Amino acid sequence: MKTIAAIAALLATTALAGATEMKVCVEGAYPPMSMMNEKGEIVGMDIDLTNALCAEIGVDCPLVKTDWDAMIPSLLEGKCDAIIASMSITPERAQVVAFTQKYLQSPNMFIGKADAGLTDTTEGLSGKRVGVQRGTIAHDFMAGEFPDVELGLYGSEEEIYLDLTAGRIDAAFVDAGTGEIAFLSTPAGEGFAFFGAPHREVEYFGEGAGIALRPGEDELREKLNGAIKAIRANGKYMEINNQYFSTDQYGE
Repeated sequence: MKTIAAIAALLATTALAGATEMKVCVEGAYPPMSMMNEKGEIVGMDIDLTNALCAEIGVDCPLVKTDWDAMIPSLLEGKCDAIIASMSITPERAQVVAFTQKYLQSPNMFIGKADAGLTDTTEGLSGKRVGVQRGTIAHDFMAGEFPDVELGLYGSEEEIYLDLTAGRIDAAFVDAGTGEIAFLSTPAGEGFAFFGAPHREVEYFGEGAGIALRPGEDELREKLNGAIKAIRANGKYMEINNQYFSTDQYGE
């Protein structure tokens, strides 16, 4: 089975060479980066950046809505040719996929009731239940740094916020950018606030989020790296960024 999968991935990679289409795996459940609008369309900053990058390299990019847990398997099986889903570059993932340079670097932070007196320490979270999206670097961070804290594992950040407002969890550990826009700035987020410090620890969060490709896609990676630099230089990146955030999500 592994041999068959490897051959399939190789064929998919070979077929992409010289193609005018690049299928992109996106999530559609990570606002404001990737979300569904009232028309059932996938929209968000990741989607706008996808369109800008694809225009820069001259290819059409059909979107493939994919659950987070299935992202990398879908890429390796040839169901898509790239993942643009705020996926952090980590050593573990880099053993399986090839990443472009970063195109995004937002920190992760805790959210809880503003008057709860919570802190981002073992003592501060003792006896608390913290929601986190499973299979993410946030999950890895909580498991590594807070092994004694009870975790609630969720398929999306939207599910975390529902349980946070319902009181089924005491805190959430999420991307700070999406947490601010998708929760704290909404009516549901009233009475909640960030607590603790922004977390960007390299051993967990890597060097930022990159575009994931199949190993061996060196030409495509270089084209996308060039496109990322181009939209940063020509102002297109910040034009998109400013539609969603008040601060530059690229980081330093």
